[in-house]
Amino acid sequence: MNVTITGASGMIGRRVMKVLTAEGHKVHVLSRHAGTNLPGGVRLSAWDAAKGEAPEAALRDADAVVHLAGENVAQRWTAESKRRIAGSRIAGTRNLVGALAKLPARPRALVCASAIGYYGSRGDEILDETAAPGAGFLAEVCAAWEAEARAAEALGVRVVRMRIGVALDSRGGALRRMLTPFRLGAGGRIGGGRQWMSWIPLQDLAQLFRFVVENPVSGAVNAVAPYPVVNAVFTRELASALRRPALFPVPGFALRALFGEMSEVLLGSQRVIPKAADAAGFRFQFPQLGPALADILKTGGAEAAVISDQSTRPPGGGV
Repeated sequence: MNVTITGASGMIGRRVMKVLTAEGHKVHVLSRHAGTNLPGGVRLSAWDAAKGEAPEAALRDADAVVHLAGENVAQRWTAESKRRIAGSRIAGTRNLVGALAKLPARPRALVCASAIGYYGSRGDEILDETAAPGAGFLAEVCAAWEAEARAAEALGVRVVRMRIGVALDSRGGALRRMLTPFRLGAGGRIGGGRQWMSWIPLQDLAQLFRFVVENPVSGAVNAVAPYPVVNAVFTRELASALRRPALFPVPGFALRALFGEMSEVLLGSQRVIPKAADAAGFRFQFPQLGPALADILKTGGAEAAVISDQSTRPPGGGV
């Protein structure tokens, strides 16, 4: 297949590109960074998602489009940064779909990133893809972002909305920022530690993107592992994997002082399960956190892991 990817310079995009090319797919990258370092055989076209429609040449022969471009959410939310976060996702997706509408022959599928921030903070409630959207800035952005992607359905394009959880990789994202304090023995739970974390190893996430590109999946897909954990358990598992204590909790007020409104992402509780992925037949390599962290820290998320048997998963998605 010919697959066009936006946002391929990011942590998730790089791994998705690697997985797709390893499977023999031809990849065309859309990036605002003209100097993006790409593997051999991958084509590159320049596009700033917030400034105009995607170039026709990058979409003309595409069988599928994977849309990952967007401003980093992990920053202090000022009025300006919130404008960038919302605009890069909402206007960017609108500009992409607008370009698709002008094609004489359109891609069969649009796989658009979203986030479990769609659900807001919901305590202990178990959230599958049928759950209603939540409240708050990020939930509102995700709902509007997905609405722009769904506009491609009217063009006859199969649309998948990937609600991504905490992607775990030792070389980037949230886990990389945690590793230094934990390795120094200065790690600990966040706030009260009772908030649910819905996580996924980066390699499983990239394979899930490949799966929905290759298979007739549509609609919302929770891109999370089947066993979410509360933050206190995540902290304990990470400390155990590093053979370090976890004695220094980070109080909520300190996070609020440091990150402002964005701290609610860290303190919020989202108990999300991958019901759609399960129903479609996707198999996670690492459904359990402990083995996932051990693999990530030992091998950087090597792709040679044996697929785990999930036949003993308890009812309700294994939560």
